[in-house]
Amino acid sequence: CAYCMDVSGDQQASPLRGAASDLKSSQDGVHRGACIKPTTVSGLWTVQEHSTETSPTTSNGHISLPETSDPSTTTTIAKVAKAWNEMIESENQSLRDRVADLEKKVHDQTDDIMCLRSTLADVIRRLNAFEGSKTAPGTVHIGYREGRLTPTREATGVRLRNTINSDTRDISKRASTYIPGRTTPSGQIRRGAHYQSTSSLYSDGHSSSSVSPAPSPSPTHAPGPTPANHGGPHSRHTPSPSPYTTPTRPNHLGALNKRWASSTDFGVSNHAHSPTPLNSALARRPKSDSLHNLNNLRSSTSQLNLSRHGAREAQYNEDEGLVKLYLRGRPLNLYVPTDLRETYAPINPGITPPAKLKLEWVYGYRGRDCRNNVYQLPTGEIVYFVAAVVVLYNVEDQMQRHYLGHTDDIKCLAVHPNKLTIATGQTAGHDRRDARSWRLNVPADPLSSEAEEWPHIRIWDSVSLNTLHIIGISDIERSVACLAFSKADGGGLLVSVDEAPDHNMSVWDWSRGERGYKLMETKCSADQVLSVDFSPVDRNTIITCGKSHISFWTYSNGMLAKRMGIFENRERPKYVTSISFTDTGNVISGDSNGNILIWHRGGNTVARMVRGAHEGPIFSILVQKDGTIITGGKDGRIIEWDRDLQHTGHTIDVADQFGSPRVVTSGRGSQLVVGTTKNSVLIGTFSFPLRSVMQGHTEELWALATHPSHHQFVTAGYDRTVYLWDTMAHAIVWSKDIGEHVQAASFSHNGDIVIIGTTGGRWFIMDAETREMYSQYQDGNEPIQVLKFSPGGQYLAVGSRDSNIYIYQVSEDGRKYSRVGRCQAKTRKTRYNNNTNLGHSSFITHLDWSLDNQFIQSNSGDYELLFWNAGLCRQIVQTSQMRDVEWATQSCTLTFNTLGIWPEGTDGTDINACTRSNASHCLATGDDFGKIKLYANPACFQKARCQEYNGHSSHVTSVGFLHDDSRLISTGGRDTAIMQWQVTSPTSSSSSHRL
Repeated sequence: CAYCMDVSGDQQASPLRGAASDLKSSQDGVHRGACIKPTTVSGLWTVQEHSTETSPTTSNGHISLPETSDPSTTTTIAKVAKAWNEMIESENQSLRDRVADLEKKVHDQTDDIMCLRSTLADVIRRLNAFEGSKTAPGTVHIGYREGRLTPTREATGVRLRNTINSDTRDISKRASTYIPGRTTPSGQIRRGAHYQSTSSLYSDGHSSSSVSPAPSPSPTHAPGPTPANHGGPHSRHTPSPSPYTTPTRPNHLGALNKRWASSTDFGVSNHAHSPTPLNSALARRPKSDSLHNLNNLRSSTSQLNLSRHGAREAQYNEDEGLVKLYLRGRPLNLYVPTDLRETYAPINPGITPPAKLKLEWVYGYRGRDCRNNVYQLPTGEIVYFVAAVVVLYNVEDQMQRHYLGHTDDIKCLAVHPNKLTIATGQTAGHDRRDARSWRLNVPADPLSSEAEEWPHIRIWDSVSLNTLHIIGISDIERSVACLAFSKADGGGLLVSVDEAPDHNMSVWDWSRGERGYKLMETKCSADQVLSVDFSPVDRNTIITCGKSHISFWTYSNGMLAKRMGIFENRERPKYVTSISFTDTGNVISGDSNGNILIWHRGGNTVARMVRGAHEGPIFSILVQKDGTIITGGKDGRIIEWDRDLQHTGHTIDVADQFGSPRVVTSGRGSQLVVGTTKNSVLIGTFSFPLRSVMQGHTEELWALATHPSHHQFVTAGYDRTVYLWDTMAHAIVWSKDIGEHVQAASFSHNGDIVIIGTTGGRWFIMDAETREMYSQYQDGNEPIQVLKFSPGGQYLAVGSRDSNIYIYQVSEDGRKYSRVGRCQAKTRKTRYNNNTNLGHSSFITHLDWSLDNQFIQSNSGDYELLFWNAGLCRQIVQTSQMRDVEWATQSCTLTFNTLGIWPEGTDGTDINACTRSNASHCLATGDDFGKIKLYANPACFQKARCQEYNGHSSHVTSVGFLHDDSRLISTGGRDTAIMQWQVTSPTSSSSSHRL
């Protein structure tokens, strides 16, 4: 500054130095006007104003002249202002140029990223075409085993009614196992392999598509002579662009991929190897978001891989009456019964199932890991959920209604203040095998039905059960953790918290449009969030709680502000497990230490604390209309408190068999409705004991057996408890804890005895009425997979995970069992001997007895169908002799009569259970995707027509018809749900119809 600083510095440092000097001299040594000095940040010269009567003012970086009577001063200041303004304009222009240059660079880099995405998509498509190419019958297969290539070819002497695709199992396994003995010189093999590899990566046409199932020979590598399909084993043909050509060894893929990538995508000019340059790929790329396209490509890739490893169309040999079904590349020989050989055609949709299913009753409740999910509605119904079903249960009328809009596990439930509208949130659907994160696979169309497999929230009417709105598709990751409607404004808003790592919280205007409108979203907490709720008094207040925190949120103008709860000198709990509100708006919280805390309204500090209200976590807090407070804790107690949190003396102790109270809510009058950690729903008051209105299993469920003459069935699972259910009373007849995980169950032919098989190889004989344990037996140390009595009740077959079937003779009305023998599995010595084909090579999955008690058919985990002479315990090797045997049941999933239940693309593990109606009209299956399917029996045609039913959210482990076929029972695995389906005629509207 000419006044404040030494002006003898660098002459080039100040372009305004001369003007400043003039200003100094004109003021006669008096410090006035503006200080002109460089800033320390940018090195630019700025004006430092002094409060003098002649100081210039600045506006938007420009200097305005002060009012003064001295002409020389005015002139000097004008020079300073002009120089300053010129400098500012020059600097602004420089900044604009720099910003424009940066924008150009960003735009160029965006184009590069788009180019790379398109290139990557093209690479994936070509690799999929390389791996997914298929071979038609009669063409050359190039397989390998143990590092050696062996060309093989299909047999040509068999008349095929139906053309079959190539083996869909991984090419690296069993590629030359099933058609041995055909070889050609190794040079031909190498040339064939080279041709296969290059043609799958290079396309020699001018087609715009980079994915073609019909590979062409490389333009620069002329293929050598290859075998031809002229009937002889050594004849040759020229390669043609067949869509069924199989890929060669995957070991060559890395080098070929590198060569193709370097010559195509990174600027190396090699048109001989790549007739489809990068420009063409870019020209073909849609203008929509490339990441979105790549996500769609990932989805299609997973579907392609699924079909490669799954079932495919069967081959039918008319001469032998033989159908070959391929599961994961393994051929399974199925012989057509004699009376069908003349008219049978494998591709035939068959007839429509002669019955329909309607969900009648659901046994179970999800309380073991969910909260705040039981409510009493004005209709008198209790609403709760299990699996993918929301149950509306009228206890007095003993009636259930079901909302079936969800496709997978329901995790949370909220009731609107009007008590009629309900919101429920779910996880991702079963049909999405590749991933469950929308960030990896964004749904193509959020309005499509396919998008409803993604995590979302459904808002529906509890009276009509109609869906009103579906929100959150593509916005929610993983699943919905908790929900709540606003209260102070009449329920116009809905808040949700998802189970993403950041536990994002979203506030929705749920009634705006079919898919709602998200008003705001923010990261809620890095730790688990257990509950969320709106304040009933303050319109813009939301409370969340969870692991080591309670948060107070306020929202306005589309923004959410967060304040963490301050515990001050009190011990911070590991979990804040529950929250509620008093009628004055104060927040009440319960924590994992058993303490109750009252928080100041509008603040985030503790007003009062009740220590040790429960011995352990407090799971639920209910504030009633009269101001009394009811808490339920892990200690199994329900305690009533007055307004001042003084104990009223009213306490309920929940029995251990029901677990701890997970949620406590108001029922009719003074009744309380309680959901427990052992998946039970209880009703009672402080004056009358709690009674169970719904009870279910608590661990994975596998065993199911229907009574041969009563409307009853038995279930058991990994919770060690066996239940006998009555389908007419919809209640438990009895239960028994046997102390071991249960895998299988079966009734004797007269229903007096029930056999229970455990995971430790032990099986028990119990009286079906008194639960008396008669005896127990041990067969190996592996789980008992299946138990099945012969039709006459003289024998019992025990299928074990040790791959053996144990045959027992039954005596003393089912109380005594004597082993007849063992249908032995392959031994370690014979299992890998190709000349030995005796015994199962994997665990037993299903078995059936013949009507005459002489034979058994059995399936294994290795996709085998074997037949046994039960009296001799010997395998029947000539399976064609068994084509006309009539079977008493149909629980085996891999038979001729169940050929149609295997859709193309599934593998041998997708279908877990199968059963036939007692009248032999229908066939029902349960699969890994929670679906029940009903077929006409027999389902011996590929792509057989079926009716599909949803409800389970986990793999369906068992299905079974009652003795009169009036109902079908299904059990879920991890969803622990039991569902009772009413079987009705398509033209009948009556309650039930015997098939």
